[in-house]
Amino acid sequence: MEQKIHQGRNVKRFREMLGIKQEALALDLGEEWNQKKISLLEQKDVIDENLLKAISQALKIPVEAFRNFDEEQAINIISNTFDNGAFLNTGHTSTFNVNPIEKMVQLHEDKIALYERMLKEKDEMMERLEKLINR
Repeated sequence: MEQKIHQGRNVKRFREMLGIKQEALALDLGEEWNQKKISLLEQKDVIDENLLKAISQALKIPVEAFRNFDEEQAINIISNTFDNGAFLNTGHTSTFNVNPIEKMVQLHEDKIALYERMLKEKDEMMERLEKLINR
């Protein structure tokens, strides 16, 4: 029996791994999106190709991850992983150039750095505004 990939569940898994709320993903996808629509989207087996690409860009995750990620296969790969992410010969190669977990961690760190930079810029802008108001 062939295991069917559930694209909506994969979107949810990767979104949660990145610590991104449904509301934040909805904002990234555009005005017609909201938390409820993201919730419904994550229940779909198959997601429209263009929408999958938009989600891929928003989460900065390769579109193939949503199409191909299979939890059982991932568990097998992880359980066969040793020596800092070197894969045993499991008969197939990883679609990632780097260990997928390391890639996720790096993406998460990049997002945190971006948020920190945005907060710093906001604080600097507030200081400038306060100085202008106090003149």
